[in-house]
Amino acid sequence: MVGEKSGIEVKEVDTRREGPDPREPLWEVNANAASYFQKFLWDDPLGAQARDYLTQRDISREVADQFNIGFAPREIGLLRNYMSTLGFDETRLAGAGLIVKGEDGSEPRPRFRGRLMFPILDSMGRNIGFGGRLLGPGEPKYLNSPESTVFSKGKTLYGLNWAKNDIRREDQVLVVEGYFDVVRLMAAGATTVVAAMGTALTDAQAAALRKLTKNVFLLYDSDKAGLQATFRSGDELLRQGVSVRVVTLPDGDDPDTFVKAHGAAALTARLKDAIDVFERKIQLLERAGMFSELQKKRRALDRLLPTVRATSDEIMRDLYLSRASEVSGVAREVLERELRGKPTPVVSVSSSSPPPPESPSPRISPAARVRRGERRAQHAERGASAERELIRAILLNRARIEQIAEKLGEQSIRDPQYRAIYRALIAADPDSTIGEVTANLDEETIETVEDILAEGANQIDPERTLGDSFATLRARDLDRRAAELDRVIPLAEGAQKDKLIAEKEAVREELRATGKNYFKKFRRTGAR
Repeated sequence: MVGEKSGIEVKEVDTRREGPDPREPLWEVNANAASYFQKFLWDDPLGAQARDYLTQRDISREVADQFNIGFAPREIGLLRNYMSTLGFDETRLAGAGLIVKGEDGSEPRPRFRGRLMFPILDSMGRNIGFGGRLLGPGEPKYLNSPESTVFSKGKTLYGLNWAKNDIRREDQVLVVEGYFDVVRLMAAGATTVVAAMGTALTDAQAAALRKLTKNVFLLYDSDKAGLQATFRSGDELLRQGVSVRVVTLPDGDDPDTFVKAHGAAALTARLKDAIDVFERKIQLLERAGMFSELQKKRRALDRLLPTVRATSDEIMRDLYLSRASEVSGVAREVLERELRGKPTPVVSVSSSSPPPPESPSPRISPAARVRRGERRAQHAERGASAERELIRAILLNRARIEQIAEKLGEQSIRDPQYRAIYRALIAADPDSTIGEVTANLDEETIETVEDILAEGANQIDPERTLGDSFATLRARDLDRRAAELDRVIPLAEGAQKDKLIAEKEAVREELRATGKNYFKKFRRTGAR
């Protein structure tokens, strides 16, 4: 009607899909699993631990039901048996990431065991996956559903399905870190809140928010990892032309604890005191004395200029540049030349590149050089090239550690030092500094990490290297199993011998399928 009145032709396009949506089976199985977890939490004696945990967190049943929170038991067969009574076979459960099939032919196991379950919905309210919080000891503390046709962690914002209408109406959004933060704030009446599920915002998540509002408040934890996530998220949002402000809470508080203690009104007051993300960076650098001497000023500008470069709004970019010149005492023209020239390296640790040293590296003693040479030779003799390249690829691509940990157990890494490094990487948050990752490693293992980081990112494609490393390590395990079978087959008789021969043939077939020969030296995968 508007087109007709204004003389503009509006062509009608039929976007209806013929037949059912192919993603429907996954939405359906996830929705039924969510109902199972929720029922198990409240009705089964095995859910007592999870109920006690919610009580400790001051989460009432009413609030838990509002967000469909549930509990996944540790027992292996309960979920599978229940879902089979509803007609869901193992293929569909595996496709949704609810069960994991053992590579050795063992019984399929639930992906989530002993975890408090948060159903994750897309913006249309469809069940696309889960986030599970471990209640007992172990790692990782939080585990998400694997990537699938319906779920992509980097494109999903927890709580967006509930918050999107209020975000549009109030023209602002509050971004927090985790599930509990969203639950606490929404239950208290702060309804324009979403979470990036424990990491900094990706470009896809920032773009999704930009479609709803240009006013974003970041409310991450105040620890070092939280600040790093804050500024990485800020840069992504600034690329989208969004206004970004940072909300600061008292030391020791996170959004969950603050709202629990003081209520939503106190949080609203904090929003009024929020400051621009660039100004917050300057504030922290000033408190650290980074503008007090020449070398520190250089490092401070290395932290500020990437944010200026990321800003797509030309007016804000100009204001940021003027402010950087003001606080550093460096002429604006010099800073402009720096921006036009070679990109300034980002000093803060990211999940996709190795961190540069925060201070000049200490001189390596001759004895240390000898130890490093011996250690490299020892690793080479052990045939650990694939393990080393795997560790290097992870250090260059820290955001992938959760998916890597799900695919590769530490027992597949034989070298003790590489295994210790791998274990430390799994236990650490992806945003942790290398110093935090290696805090509990011995001196020689830390030197090994330094060796690997010194190689840098030259001539490596992390994605391809990860794939080649997985294939090589799997081939090595298969080769070892084949050797074991060669030793025991001559000792077996009858049906047992036939079974072992069949297994050996299956192992050899899988070994051929990997395309790897374990006895050949593992070659580093070059960058494209």
